[in-house]
Amino acid sequence: MTPLRQRMLEDLRVRNYSPRTQATYIQHVARFAAYFGKSPDELTKEDIRSYLVHLVQAKRVSWSWFNQAVCALRFLYRVTLDRGDIVPHIPYPRTSKKLPTVLSAEEVARLLGAVRNPKHRAVLSTIYAAGLRISEALALKVSAIDSERMVITVRQGKGRKDRTVMLSPQLLEMLRSYARQARPRDWLFPGRRGGQPLHATAVQRACAEARATAGLGKHATVHTLRHSFATHLLEGGTDLRLIQTLLGHRSIKTTAIYTHVSAQRLQDTPSPFDRLEVSGLSI
Repeated sequence: MTPLRQRMLEDLRVRNYSPRTQATYIQHVARFAAYFGKSPDELTKEDIRSYLVHLVQAKRVSWSWFNQAVCALRFLYRVTLDRGDIVPHIPYPRTSKKLPTVLSAEEVARLLGAVRNPKHRAVLSTIYAAGLRISEALALKVSAIDSERMVITVRQGKGRKDRTVMLSPQLLEMLRSYARQARPRDWLFPGRRGGQPLHATAVQRACAEARATAGLGKHATVHTLRHSFATHLLEGGTDLRLIQTLLGHRSIKTTAIYTHVSAQRLQDTPSPFDRLEVSGLSI
């Protein structure tokens, strides 16, 4: 490991970045250095611009991946190299705003009912019932399920924050049934390797297969269940601030997107066209 990489890793650890973010940032900086065959401390702002243009023109790079590269480079030059003069020349990309895909309650039931593996069904049901991210669901320990208080404790979610979410009585019964068969000891959803949780790829694959089996026309992913959870709560009258807390969003602006996808709110809001009294409207 080069001294610069070691220093950046230490800077990330001191600032309590998650191990996953540490690894991601280090990988992006390594790719950046390999592209020029030089150490980043020898490169200029024009080199950075050239590299970012290269990433955009590669086309296979998603905007989220590109944004990770930008964040990694900004951290490197702002913190590790103490080159604040270069940071303004590493702009955040403007991404397109897309509304999330949302399933109806009936579609969620069809999707979950089509999952064959009991463990995969339990994971996906937990994600929908508690509005979890897939990483949060797979990181759950058996001890996270508190049947006395009817809550689930999410440890170190996004942003390295703990939070408490509701435990559905129906989900509790499903988890008890699953536990009687699987006998989990530490991780609630253990993987094949001892001492490791189930891998996200297995859950994503199970969701895709269930979507096809259920004949859903929408492109539903595992994260769609979290979107559906939030939207269904909003349609049921739950306060937006509470939904923000349950989802673990830092900003209410992130949660507010669900006000734009709530079909119930649209149905409950009459169009001004309905108030017109115009003769001969039939076609």
